[in-house]
Formats: sequence, structure tokens, C-alpha cells
Amino acid sequence: MKTWIKVLTIAVAATVLIVGGSYAYFQYFTRTRLLVSTTTSLWETGLLNATEQAFEAKYWIDLGFIPVGTGQAIQQAQGGNVDALLVHSPSNETQFLQGGDGSCRKIIAYNFFTIVGPASDPAGINGSTTTDALKKIVDYGRSNNTRAWVSRGDGSGTHTKEKTLWAKASYSYTQISQESWYASAGSGMSATLNMANEFGAYTLSDIGTYLKLAKDHTISLVQYLAETKDLLNVYSVMAVNQTRHPSVNFSNAITFIKYLISDDCQQLIDNYGKDEYGESLFHSAVQLLKQNSTSQIVQWIKDYAFINGTECPPEYRDPRYPELYS
Repeated sequence: MKTWIKVLTIAVAATVLIVGGSYAYFQYFTRTRLLVSTTTSLWETGLLNATEQAFEAKYWIDLGFIPVGTGQAIQQAQGGNVDALLVHSPSNETQFLQGGDGSCRKIIAYNFFTIVGPASDPAGINGSTTTDALKKIVDYGRSNNTRAWVSRGDGSGTHTKEKTLWAKASYSYTQISQESWYASAGSGMSATLNMANEFGAYTLSDIGTYLKLAKDHTISLVQYLAETKDLLNVYSVMAVNQTRHPSVNFSNAITFIKYLISDDCQQLIDNYGKDEYGESLFHSAVQLLKQNSTSQIVQWIKDYAFINGTECPPEYRDPRYPELYS
């Protein structure tokens, strides 16, 4: 090859590398950001990590999760510090929407809470209803003057559910939470399960986090109650209202919501955990609700998680995205 041809070839190759490299550099630093405040029960199971990888492979959006208790997650959204909210406390979600901070709520998944405890079952709750189990735990704790229950105690969706169950069993949460048999972790689900394991006590857990820690042999607690209506656990996503918080990335939040309710993501949710735990940690909800069947689980979801008869009342929807509810 003549010298001038070699020089030309090298020059062209260098130009391609520089231009290509500059384009990749430009793409990386112009990638838009989406921040989602979410519950620790979703994060600690690994589902959100799998969701993030699949989402970022499909969209040029840098997805980041902030895992905290539902109460704190909602506070972050109310301050306009995140773009979307992914939590599991319908009563708190209702207040969030009514306060004008949320938009476009969609129910995406469900599973069940479970009451777990030591294998010896000192309170004898095995085979009991939820209400009877809680009464037995209280009696056991009081009569033996021992730590019998560990609560999240952090304002999370799990903590909110616990309070509801105590009220249904006719106990004053304010009173029992001050008694010596009742302990509060003030932390996430994994920390709470580890504390209950250490104390040989009972606790309320989402099934996903429990199965993960039990499979890892981090805890030796046994599952006693699950898959009843009063232990239903429903997960919803919402965009933070751009009218109230102009700085949020609303369009990316809507893209995220659309992805979560897509067939691809719903299948990811349905399959997550099957290979490792022998069962799904979560169940997809979108098609169930769209079909509007009369199945028991659909009715349970409606009774527990719907707001004024729907997953998102019309006044909290964005009219630019009717396809979310078609």
C-alpha cells in the first residue's frame, strides 16, 4: 500500500473513533434520569434490580430507586424530590392523591403478608385465623413477660397493615406498643425479621422478603399464616404531580408506569423467584383487573386497594394518557 493511502486510512479510522467516541460520550451524559421512591420489601427481594435492568435496556433512561418505608417514600414524593412512587399502602396512597401530590395511580402486583415466628410456636398460633393468632401472641407475651412480637415500627406499608390487624383484633395499638412483650425495630423488613429471629418472636412480613431470607438461611423463622383476605398486600405506582411539583420528570414517570403495566414487565413480575424459591414472590395484577373477572382475588383487591370503586379516580388521572386505563 502506498504511503499516502496508509495515511488516509489511518486518518479516516481516527475520525471514526473520535466521532463515535464523542457520540457515545454525548449519549451517556444526556441520558435522562428517573428517581423512584419505593418500599424496602420490593427492593430487598431483588425484583427492582431485575426491573431496572430490563427497563434501562429498553429505554434511554437512568432509573434509580430510593428504598425506604412507605411513609418516608411518600414524604419524599410530597417534597417533589422524586419523580414516581412505588408503594403498598392503599390508605396512605389515597391521602397522597387527595393531597394533590400524585397522579395516574396503577395497581401493578400483589402478594400476601405473612405472620412468621419460631419453629417451636410458643404462642400456639399454627392453624389460627389472623385475629386469633394475634390474641394468642399477646397472651403469650404478657403471661411470660418475654419479647413476643417485633414490629417494623417505621411508618411503612407493612407497619400500616400491622396497625390495621391489631385494630381488627380489638387492641389499642398505642397501648400494646408500649408493653414489654412488644418490640419495635424502626427499620426495614430484613432488619425486622433478623430481630424477630434473634428474640425468638413473631412478626408480620411481606412474603417475598421472608422467603428470600429463609432461603438464604439468614433466619430460621417459620411461616404460619398467609394468603387470606386480611393479609393481602397490593403494590401500586404513581407519578408525582407535575402541576404541584414542576421540577419532576413527569414524562419519564409515565414511561415507567407504562412499562410496569406492559405484558413484558407483568411476566417478569409473575416469574420472579420461581427458579430460586420454587414459587413467585409476586403476582401480576394488571390483566386480572383489566378482565374485571369475578374471581375471589380480584374482589379482594378491589375491596382492599380501590379508591372510590376504581384504582385511580378520574380526577387524579392525566387526560393526556387515557391508554393507561383503557
